[in-house]
Amino acid sequence: MSTTWHILGAGSLGTLWATRLARAGVPVRLILRDEARLASYQAAKGLTLVEQGVEHTYPVIGETPDCPEPIHRLLVACKAYDAQSAVAQLHARLVPDADLILLQNGLGSQDAVAAQLPQARCIFASSTEGAFRDGDWRVVFAGHGYTWLGDVGHPTPPLWLDDLHAAGIPHAWSTEILTRLWRKLALNCAINPLTVLYQCRNGGLQDHQCEVATLCAELTELLEWCGQPAAAEQLHSEVERVIQATAANYSSMYQDVNNGRRTEISYLLGYACEAAARHQLTLPHLLQVQARLVEHLRAHGLASD
Repeated sequence: MSTTWHILGAGSLGTLWATRLARAGVPVRLILRDEARLASYQAAKGLTLVEQGVEHTYPVIGETPDCPEPIHRLLVACKAYDAQSAVAQLHARLVPDADLILLQNGLGSQDAVAAQLPQARCIFASSTEGAFRDGDWRVVFAGHGYTWLGDVGHPTPPLWLDDLHAAGIPHAWSTEILTRLWRKLALNCAINPLTVLYQCRNGGLQDHQCEVATLCAELTELLEWCGQPAAAEQLHSEVERVIQATAANYSSMYQDVNNGRRTEISYLLGYACEAAARHQLTLPHLLQVQARLVEHLRAHGLASD
């Protein structure tokens, strides 16, 4: 029998992975915050996946962090700012050579989790799959994408990638996963903050092309200084393509702010600005956008870290 997948984080991507793995007959368990959330989940009788208008509920087993069962494989699908503390709660349950798949936005949280679990194998992941929740314990599969996975220290792919193939999760093992993560961070930094500041869909940034171009030029310089020239290639062109392809969409950061939720600013713009400071780079527009965004978040009563 396959090793059980424990999934930490019942957000859109965690639920999307859990339902597809369960549909393929792979054993899955969902780790919930506390007894109250577990009771709510059990009342719903499982996770519901809505795909092309058709919904199906999968009775994935739910549990709390203090469940005694050892964890061999853990998908960490919570927000970047929660990853460290959430994983720390499970420290005693993780077997010494556990596999952790870290599915966080931005950069910084992955290294922090890896540092607190030196015996585990931490695999970084970057996904372009689209999903959103339209209710508790429900996820709508909104856009087929791809997931890249990689291990900076160990390039050999794990055998459990077969589970992802069986579950129909499009994926590839990447020996250049940091390049993927840096590229995605730059794309997010060029688009998400401006959609918040201008209160617009992604397509609305076509009215701010000069600002987008300036931001892309500074991010390109940053990536090159950080030893990521491949992530810097044609960045502005790809940002323009993404803006056009997702013109009708609201960015994830816009949605977080609009719903009064904490953003992942520290792991996106914050990480980029800290990297610039380390390299003594002067990137005035990037710093200005960060300052404007921090002010905007504070004005809306939201955390700015």
